[in-house]
Amino acid sequence: MDYDYIVVGAGSSGCVLANRLSQIQSNRVLLLEAGPEDKNFWIHVPLGFGKNVNNSEVNWCYQGEAEPYCRGNQYLLPRGKVLGGSSSINGMVYVRGQAEDFNHWAQLGNRGWSFDDVLPYFIKSEDNTRGSSSLRGSGGLLTVSDISETNELCDKLIDAGAELGLARNDDINGEVQEGIGYHQATIRNGRRCSAAVAFLKPAKYRQNLKIETEALVEKIIFHGKKAAGVEFTKNGVSYTAFANSEVILSGGAFNSPQLLELSGVGQPEVLKKAGVEVFHDLPGVGNQLQDHQIIRMRWRIARKVTFNEQVYGWRAMRSVIKYLFKRSGVLSMPTLPISAFAKTKPELSSPDLQIQVFPGSYEKLEARKLDPQPGVTLGATMLRPESRGWVHITSSNAYDAPAIFHNLLETEGDRKTAVLSMKICRQLMEANAMSDLYGCELTPGKDIKEDDELLDAARDLVQSNWHPTSTCRMGTDKLSVVDERLRIHGLTNIRIADASIMPTAVSGNTNAACIMIGEKASDMILEDQR
Repeated sequence: MDYDYIVVGAGSSGCVLANRLSQIQSNRVLLLEAGPEDKNFWIHVPLGFGKNVNNSEVNWCYQGEAEPYCRGNQYLLPRGKVLGGSSSINGMVYVRGQAEDFNHWAQLGNRGWSFDDVLPYFIKSEDNTRGSSSLRGSGGLLTVSDISETNELCDKLIDAGAELGLARNDDINGEVQEGIGYHQATIRNGRRCSAAVAFLKPAKYRQNLKIETEALVEKIIFHGKKAAGVEFTKNGVSYTAFANSEVILSGGAFNSPQLLELSGVGQPEVLKKAGVEVFHDLPGVGNQLQDHQIIRMRWRIARKVTFNEQVYGWRAMRSVIKYLFKRSGVLSMPTLPISAFAKTKPELSSPDLQIQVFPGSYEKLEARKLDPQPGVTLGATMLRPESRGWVHITSSNAYDAPAIFHNLLETEGDRKTAVLSMKICRQLMEANAMSDLYGCELTPGKDIKEDDELLDAARDLVQSNWHPTSTCRMGTDKLSVVDERLRIHGLTNIRIADASIMPTAVSGNTNAACIMIGEKASDMILEDQR
């Protein structure tokens, strides 16, 4: 197997890379994905995301390590193991983040990553149903559309936000992120528009693009300090593929550092403990894990205006019929129709809190079985976590899951932000606009009032928001892994392009930024090729 480029991982960034690199007919491109093709029915039904949260056929279903500041709790950590990666199992919410996020990346020494630098790549990928503008793209491969239907509960929460001083914001990706309003989503005609649908589907019949599914890459092959190819297993058979130009890792914030460590690249003490011979000392690999920390609070709603009752009895049949014949209704909706972006402290220059509104409720997150009674869940999401974790291999076997540790609520700053965030969620629900819908607070409960009680409750409720970043981060310091052109420090012919390279987490859902990273990485690779 002899190629010019080998892309490891068909996730949000990897699908973009496979498409853009293979546009040049002389480039022979191999895309390797550990999971199957995206044929699972529920992948493509937007609200069907809950069916795959713990489906090991299309999901790595990782389990986090015990969290010492959260009573030793462990959490399910879904990651896509299928064409499209996590874009095939995520909530489809399209949030770019704040301009300040990318400007901060540039200020850290990463030239070419300011907001003005990355905006053209956001625009390039988009086929926005609102049309093109200075901030929007049309004619791109990724459909970004408005929510198909409004919802009385969501509309009342937007009114409640106004009572709190949060302006209605109909474009969270516009000039200003702060406010409350409906999202746009990666949904095309009532079906999920994953990275696989958007970028692989139009490219998969190209003669110069080979897509291998159920192909687990076990090791990167190096000749000296030059990446020469990879070893992978498919159907129990081992293969070797060589890359004349580059190997590009797009496995995500968990799997890219895992593969580097399996190949002997990383922190020597971690590698030796796992039984892997040290090839290249790079202490930042797997460290500096960042993730948005989310505290889900639940309320009972007094009237039937939520998702819950639409999946039971005759209403469920009506929902199915509406979706099958019109591609509309509750089944065509993303997980979060609206969000509020707010400041937990008035002196902040931009929002540090995202209140994710799911107009439904469930007792157990992992089960994702909606309650039979009307309910709503508000996820108080801390956008600027101070706590840092890690992801590391524990053995030399590529089939063994890495150990993943978030270190949630480690810092005093995160703990204070958690309490303030929970208070704002309560204020939103207790506003006058919600009076005729308000039933009762289920979690943590109305008796939890004082700051120390709220923090105590947060230790039970907080979890990863499934937005891991920064485990192979871009930078110039000793714990950085790649430079501003995503080349791994000290090695040649190898790059990383996925969420792991983010110097800091973006302020919002991470999928849009991963698509952008794939676009920008493709441009840099082709530029270097020329």
